[in-house]
Amino acid sequence: MTFEYVSVEDAIKRDGLRMVVVGGVPSPWGEAAKGILHIKKIDWAAVRLVYDSDALNEWAGQQTGPVAIYENEPPRSGWSEILLLAERLAPAPALIPADPADRAHMFGLAHEICAEGGLGWTRRLQLIHNGLNDAGGFPQPVAQYLANKYGYSPAAGAAAGQRVVELLNLLTARLKTQQTTGSEFYIGNSVTALDVYSATFTTMFAPLPPEHCDMHPKTRDAFNTLDAETRAAVDPILPAHRDMMYAKFLALPLSL
Repeated sequence: MTFEYVSVEDAIKRDGLRMVVVGGVPSPWGEAAKGILHIKKIDWAAVRLVYDSDALNEWAGQQTGPVAIYENEPPRSGWSEILLLAERLAPAPALIPADPADRAHMFGLAHEICAEGGLGWTRRLQLIHNGLNDAGGFPQPVAQYLANKYGYSPAAGAAAGQRVVELLNLLTARLKTQQTTGSEFYIGNSVTALDVYSATFTTMFAPLPPEHCDMHPKTRDAFNTLDAETRAAVDPILPAHRDMMYAKFLALPLSL
């Protein structure tokens, strides 16, 4: 898989697959989409998304998912839409199980990671809440910007930690169950998109080292904000699975 960063004007003129991605931060939604294209060896052109405010370029972007445009087809911005497009463009290797029950299980757990109310969404609320209460997370100006943009409320922020812990425990339990069968993957004995999502979203709790991910130090500090309950829920099996995925299937260092 290869990709290059191009201007919006150049992207519009191109054929094939183009994808708008956040520049400068390891957005888990964007990194998951990149990882899926990498595994499938799909060539694409990247357009960096930046914001008018320089102070927010390296922060607010992580809250916006990627947008994929193939040929003259309608844009696709949802995590599942991008996955289904990639499966159509390169059916092999398949990242969606053929078995209907496994497929339903994979999409269900992926929804709990990627969708509104899922792990990434709730972790974002947790870091906003921390920032607004001087407890780490996003710096206050950034936290306030994101709070206004994404419907944060003190009640939602206060509840985010419990939801994050529940979802981390859910993923841990699944990996440990799979481990007893001799599998290092979430579904069956081969890699699926769910493994990609878990790996990229785990970086919101256990960032990749600087030599693998050259993110801004303030972004790293935010992702390293863990209260006692959240820290306890980041079972070692989650970063171990992340490391396995990057060692065997995903590209390092990240190209932000």
